[in-house]
Amino acid sequence: MTKRSACHRVATLAGVTTPPAPTIQPAAGRLGVLTVGLGAVSSTLIAGVELARRGQASPIGSLTQMATIRLGKRTENRTPLIRDFVPLAPLDDVVFGAWDPFPDDAYVAAQRAGVLESGRHLEGISDALRDVRPMRAAFDRTYVKRLDGENTIGSIDKRAMLEAIREDINRFREEKQVDRVVMLWAASTEIFIEPGPAHESLEQFEKAIDANDPTIAPSMLYAYAAILEGVPFANGAPNLTVDIPALQDLAVERGVPISGKDFKTGQTLIKTVLGPMLKARMLGLSGWYSTNILGNRDGEVLDDPENFKSKEVTKLGVLDTICQPDEYPELYGNIDHVVRINYYPPRGDNKEGWDNIDIFGWMGYPMQIKVDFLCRDSILAAPLVVDLALFFDLAARAGEKGVQEWLSFYFKSPQTADPVLPPEHDIFIQQTKLKNTLREWMGENPVTHSEVG
Repeated sequence: MTKRSACHRVATLAGVTTPPAPTIQPAAGRLGVLTVGLGAVSSTLIAGVELARRGQASPIGSLTQMATIRLGKRTENRTPLIRDFVPLAPLDDVVFGAWDPFPDDAYVAAQRAGVLESGRHLEGISDALRDVRPMRAAFDRTYVKRLDGENTIGSIDKRAMLEAIREDINRFREEKQVDRVVMLWAASTEIFIEPGPAHESLEQFEKAIDANDPTIAPSMLYAYAAILEGVPFANGAPNLTVDIPALQDLAVERGVPISGKDFKTGQTLIKTVLGPMLKARMLGLSGWYSTNILGNRDGEVLDDPENFKSKEVTKLGVLDTICQPDEYPELYGNIDHVVRINYYPPRGDNKEGWDNIDIFGWMGYPMQIKVDFLCRDSILAAPLVVDLALFFDLAARAGEKGVQEWLSFYFKSPQTADPVLPPEHDIFIQQTKLKNTLREWMGENPVTHSEVG
């Protein structure tokens, strides 16, 4: 949650006069949604939005399109749809653009991804999908060794990459005649990069770009370009990207909302549900073994140990934050937490997440929970991208800037505006923060679930 929202919430709960809700500019005109990556997730997203606005499919999984929000006391029976409560951009006003190292348009990309049935969901909207042709990507195989596409701007220096991305953003604005733009990273996971001196300040970051420093990854250049052009940026992969002081400070200075990292879709979604349950009941946890079988392009990239390291870090951090082992060492002080991802091409985008959870209860007696989540990776991710695009646009029109903690609900490894504070991983607390932020922005009281009625 933003600092202003947090202060507003505390003041409300304390019963004192609260500051006025922010003035939210209307969602006038067209909203450009730029995705870095036009693979399974982005092509599924674009197809789903096209079908939804034609009334041919339901945007299931999207809070902005399907969820309601309670206002006031339970007895008031006020539960409008979120999209009717806050001034979100309608899907009819969304225009898509993308970058990708492969030249496939959204129609070909969707066919190759194999997520959606061609005759049922792609052929009828083929013209709209073919109209989304990827711009040449600022791509470097150093960071994603398993991919080798020809639709790139080539092996040029990092400064030239940055300027090319900025030119693409402005050309997209002009050609598509959009009034506002948001950008989301929906591309492959980059190799693991440790935060270092190059990331500490904008001055050091700029020098590192000119020196072609290897700790400046392409995702950082996309994020930097977005912030410089006043475009909100969301990071859907575990890359370091905007999780560095240089870009976080610049986003605050420029008044641009940012957030990340790594879309929370399958196995980690399960952990943020079951973890709070164990802690709420004070049940002990001795081990959690997670393995994934995935056969899409993401699985191929993550088959490289350097790229998997980035994903592993975001997946492993969840339980420690939820269970608070320092506060409950007897219950959670010695958890064996193991995460594996296995590339298995026959499975395609239909990922299987298998979890073996060893817990213990009264007097230490052991028990087990086993979860086998046969999910569809892009089907779970697409509605998250819709929500983030619309919520980031809303945040920008509300004058928000910097890290948007209220959108932690959507990420495996949420960022915090204050680096000293740990992120919130409990999905139920995250949902409460998200909805209370919307309530406050619209001049409604937050819901604490302590009121009568």
